[in-house]
Amino acid sequence: MEKADIEELRGRVGCAAVLETGGFAVDRKESTRKAVKYRRADDIIIVIHDGKGWFDPLSDAKGDIYSLVQHLDGGDFLEAFVQVASLVGFVPSEPQWKRQFRESEPDESVPERWTVRRKPWRGSATWRYLRDERHIPERVIRTAIARNLLREGPRGSMWAAHTEAAGIVSGWEERGPEWRGFASGGSKVLFRFGHKGAVRICVTEAAIDAMSLAAIENIRRDTLYVSTGGGWSPATDAALRLMGQRPDVRLVAATDANPQGEAFVSRLRELAGELACDFERLKPVTDDWNDQLRLQERANSRRGPMS
Repeated sequence: MEKADIEELRGRVGCAAVLETGGFAVDRKESTRKAVKYRRADDIIIVIHDGKGWFDPLSDAKGDIYSLVQHLDGGDFLEAFVQVASLVGFVPSEPQWKRQFRESEPDESVPERWTVRRKPWRGSATWRYLRDERHIPERVIRTAIARNLLREGPRGSMWAAHTEAAGIVSGWEERGPEWRGFASGGSKVLFRFGHKGAVRICVTEAAIDAMSLAAIENIRRDTLYVSTGGGWSPATDAALRLMGQRPDVRLVAATDANPQGEAFVSRLRELAGELACDFERLKPVTDDWNDQLRLQERANSRRGPMS
């Protein structure tokens, strides 16, 4: 087969066609315009690069449409080529992701874009989203603002900073009533809430969960609550390794109570073994820590004030 044929076919068939015909469905809640999450039972594939690339967030697997077929079904390249060729003309039902409030691509660097955004204030749209919809206590919100971890995003959304070891903002998680995603052009490292020199490192999958667990635990002084932003980039791995090498550190897998959360648990347990540091699994009673926080608040409300 000619290289030109391989390239032409790669341009005509997207990864979505392989996934949809393979029984995968789009997870609309977890998808963004630039990264569409597909699920099939416990299998997860993220499609990127306008449908031409993919990666598996639970492993190191990634590539183009041919490697996707081989990843899912096995076989050699020729078999993958034949299968992709059979999908020419197939139109997947992938939704058209439209970020209604995405600003035009900025010229500023990631740290500059972060700096020009306002910090939330009591009663602001971001404050109301965190307190009223996510039930994050005001003490936690104030602490996060004081430590330069939060910004006002568009339309009432929240920006939660990911930082490098030196404290430089590398990107931010974006969460709001109408949107979830990550900073365009930014890099996932870690969202860090708590005490930098802490010996107990609680690793969650979202900044909202990190702050929720901190609220549940009343911001333990020995703990740093971090979020991977739902990914495991080389920078995230390096940051966790750097913290795990400190004396007496305990890595706590505080990820969600679902298959993806358990996959993160396995990675963290393996990392703790490599670093010879203590390890613990801390599992929410609900799907995630924010759900548990809201459940706890509802229970307290029903109980009412003590007589």
